Amino acid sequence: MRKSFLFVFLFLAQCVLLYGQDTLATVTAEKGDGIYSLLRKHGVNPYEYYHDFIDINMDNLRDSLHLLEGRTYIIPKMELDTVPVVDSIQKQAKKVKEIASKTYDIFGEDHKTVVSKSERLKGAIYYLVSGHGGPDPGAMAVYAGKSISEDEYAYDITLRLAKELLAHGATVYIIIRDENDGIRDERILEMDRDEVAYPDTEIPLNQLDRLQQRVDIVNDLYKQNKGAYQRLIVTHVDSRSEGQNIDVFFYHHEKSQNGKRLAESIHKTFDAKYRQYQPNRNYSGTFEDRTSLFLVKKTHPAMTFIEIGNIRNEKDQRRILDPDNRQALAKWISEGVILDFEER
Repeated sequence: MRKSFLFVFLFLAQCVLLYGQDTLATVTAEKGDGIYSLLRKHGVNPYEYYHDFIDINMDNLRDSLHLLEGRTYIIPKMELDTVPVVDSIQKQAKKVKEIASKTYDIFGEDHKTVVSKSERLKGAIYYLVSGHGGPDPGAMAVYAGKSISEDEYAYDITLRLAKELLAHGATVYIIIRDENDGIRDERILEMDRDEVAYPDTEIPLNQLDRLQQRVDIVNDLYKQNKGAYQRLIVTHVDSRSEGQNIDVFFYHHEKSQNGKRLAESIHKTFDAKYRQYQPNRNYSGTFEDRTSLFLVKKTHPAMTFIEIGNIRNEKDQRRILDPDNRQALAKWISEGVILDFEER
């Protein structure tokens, strides 16, 4: 009797494993679905499987990035950490594969858990500054009858970038902070004025004072971490005429070879991603020196200053307002950052 039970038990366990490994789920995109929201809705971690989804559904995506309403898509297979048959097998599987993670409240309740992906950035320190904030919303535009501002979108991308860098073992300082916003998955990000500067300092009203405050914070931290690999990444959303569509581009200090290499590494990554995911569209983003910018000129760490797009341009708004696109931007920036660190 015991042998028969054991045989049936093992057979069922094997069937569950085979079913989990060989079966691919398919879903139909509904109005308003994006890749990020679709994966999350079906219990798949979008941070882990975003690019897998694109790779296996390339022929069914508009512009190689956007879902088409009514189309059927394949959900990537997830590795099973446990076999859902009995508690003993679950416990055994957890012993085989334990996932290290930490929580950071600044990312918000839905995103606060950072799962370790690697230690590729172990020993690296990054200072992340999102443009404007506090009394200064930066560039503004109107979308669907509501006002939107540069600082909210730059901050959201910066948080997503911070989470990616942390997942690869980096030490990250988020210089402009909003403790009650976190990473947001809406298209329209509500405006507020409660951002502060690291660690919890009011942001001045005067523009020059605001910039000097950021310079002082970064330079003080740079001195404290003297001898370590340190980089600064500043993120802005550009403001030009409504008709001007721009690609993501990067600035660096003209005399900083390390800054130039960082900007070039991220630029190279973006160029490769556009070739992969949008082969019919040329990437026109550039990297160049622009020492006239206050933060580029005054800060001590090697740095890159990133302009994400034109918030007043309709095409660029799609890139900025879509949470899937903001996640992709952060992921691509992080891959360029890793490239720079590993090729130093």
